[in-house]
Amino acid sequence: MRRRRAASEAQPPGAEASLEIAARYLGTRPRSRWEVERRLRRGGAPGAIIEKTLDHLAELGLLDDLAFARWWVEQRDRHAPRGRRLVEAELRQHGVGRDVIELLRDELAALEADGDLPTTEDARARIALARHLRGRSLPEDPKALQSLGMFLMRRGFDPETARAVLRAPENADTDR
Repeated sequence: MRRRRAASEAQPPGAEASLEIAARYLGTRPRSRWEVERRLRRGGAPGAIIEKTLDHLAELGLLDDLAFARWWVEQRDRHAPRGRRLVEAELRQHGVGRDVIELLRDELAALEADGDLPTTEDARARIALARHLRGRSLPEDPKALQSLGMFLMRRGFDPETARAVLRAPENADTDR
């Protein structure tokens, strides 16, 4: 096990050490450029080395905000369906720029129009509701339905989508 340096003997990491820090950080999952930059700053790397490292990683194809955004949307659709508004907000929290989000939005719209993307906003909402209900049927109590609508809206679905999903119980079977 490596010994941590005391503050008195700590020196900023060089180019190789910064590249190693970034590679380890990218080893667990894809990251946005902002996340890697933040990690290198926390590691004490100087600004010039950080930029050089980020550019090198981008040249190698290991650092791409659009690819990260695609991965994030795919993971959300697979594991925890959310509305597009909430997913976009999460991407902004991870440092993905608005221009990249616009590109992603255009790509997703084209995929949905072609039918290559099997889950629309309504389908994602039905999946989220089905997972929440865990096999139970929709309640008939208006307060319980309102609570389910609020659940969907907290997941980033707009009120119209939540209403449509709750009013169409025959569509309760999900498109997985």
